[in-house]
Amino acid sequence: MAHPSRPNSLRLGVNIDHVATIRNARGGDHPDPVRAAQIVAACGGDGITAHLREDRRHIRDEDLKRIQEATDLPLNLEMAATDEMLAIALSHMPHAACIVPEKREERTTEGGLDAAGQHNHLQPIVTRLKDAGIRVSLFIEASERQLDSALQMGVPVVEFHTGEYAHAMAASDQERVARELKRLSDMAALAAKNGIEPHAGHGLTYDNVQPIAAIPQLAELNIGHYLIGEAIFDGLEPAVLKMRELMDLAR
Repeated sequence: MAHPSRPNSLRLGVNIDHVATIRNARGGDHPDPVRAAQIVAACGGDGITAHLREDRRHIRDEDLKRIQEATDLPLNLEMAATDEMLAIALSHMPHAACIVPEKREERTTEGGLDAAGQHNHLQPIVTRLKDAGIRVSLFIEASERQLDSALQMGVPVVEFHTGEYAHAMAASDQERVARELKRLSDMAALAAKNGIEPHAGHGLTYDNVQPIAAIPQLAELNIGHYLIGEAIFDGLEPAVLKMRELMDLAR
């Protein structure tokens, strides 16, 4: 749901995983990701994203209920396609569940989910989540093959992986940037044409967010690591407000 003051705007979902990463580095309860969720809600964020990983490296099981109780913002649970995570999602009933690839050894989610190659494994999980009333999303590369599979599975949302675009921007490779933007724009348009709401995220920063935010079909951006990093220096509220302003200017 769009923020009431910006009814037609691009939504900003803030991933608070890395507040929990800092907490877990020392153990104990500080800093609390729930406080981060409350700050995001207070400064106009549109949603909270949290990834409960198999190894519990940042968000913990008990964090989910606390986040849901602390704010009225919709919770987007990023989850691997496993029986354990399905059971947790069905127990906590988040607003949305975004199925992401997960490898134990990776530092962050690298690349999109192979929805096409894993169709038979993913379909029953998608069906269980949908039947429970959870809004299902697949975190995929912006390609026709992956989008076709998402369409076959009947998911209402896809989130396009923007990592390649972010890498191209960081390398100042303008030809590659243009190619990635066209790919993302074309697939966002195709998703919307087929009744799937397109979102995007991964590697987005103050410096690279506006060309993505300008893609008219995109309904939501999910941004986490960069905002938490900026919050260390400037505070979480100013970081969220600055990202929100850049996104609005792009529209």
